[in-house]
Amino acid sequence: MVKKVLFSTLDFLLFSNLFIAICAVAQGLVTYHLLQVPPDENVLAILFFGTLALYNFSMLMSKPKDPANSPYVRVRWIFSHHRLIISITLISALCLIPLALLYLSIEGKLLMIFTGVMAVSYNIPFLTLNHQKIGLRNIPGIKLFIVAIVWAISCVLLPIVEVEHSYPINISTGETFLLVGKRFLFIAALTIPFDIRDLFQDKLYELKTIPVMFGEKKAYLFCQFLLLGYLVLLLLFSQAINLDVIALTLTILLTGWLIFKSGIRKNEYYYFFFLDGMMVLQYLILILFSIRF
Repeated sequence: MVKKVLFSTLDFLLFSNLFIAICAVAQGLVTYHLLQVPPDENVLAILFFGTLALYNFSMLMSKPKDPANSPYVRVRWIFSHHRLIISITLISALCLIPLALLYLSIEGKLLMIFTGVMAVSYNIPFLTLNHQKIGLRNIPGIKLFIVAIVWAISCVLLPIVEVEHSYPINISTGETFLLVGKRFLFIAALTIPFDIRDLFQDKLYELKTIPVMFGEKKAYLFCQFLLLGYLVLLLLFSQAINLDVIALTLTILLTGWLIFKSGIRKNEYYYFFFLDGMMVLQYLILILFSIRF
């Protein structure tokens, strides 16, 4: 009985996309921690509701013909709770709009519009190719770029823009690009295992993801290459090997190990809890090191 309740709660947390929204908040907190400024609760709320709305909208837009017989637990759960997902999406959007209008600067609003349009247009077929309507998802290799850049802009660039608007702080262009670049590499590395998991399905839908184009083994190697790039940037441009650098290095190594372990077929909970959970764990390790030492 207890096990059933725990798994029901976990299913709701993961498959309603509440957990990935918490991950977005954690990544925003990582940025504030690295900038050494107090977190902006309004920006964190925007990250939470924006992620929740966009991820649920994406799932609703990509509904398969027969979701009840989908091989994926997540798909079966979402479309067996269809009204709940629609309600969560609408509530998230209704919370997001006044927060963005009232508490973001002009630059922040423009960034959110840009990322929102990019994320939504991924699933909506608004382009015409050979007399067929296609979305951005049909462009080879673009999924990885869109996911990583949307997360990097939302969780790094948006907080930086709002910090400069609220405090007498000037964050250099070089430092901004470095923070955005490292986060891009981190999110991109976490995204590819999900594409590997969906390899067969993406082939059926003719989606040219990295694993579809280059194969499973090369995709796993590419993940490690991205994390290595993150580590190089981290160590090369750090003024000193401080506790933050050590904590981030630890999370990179742990992420690489989890991605390596995902090569052995895992269930969906491994991907949506452990791999996505690295975004939360990264912040927790940073805080642990700053308090412990």
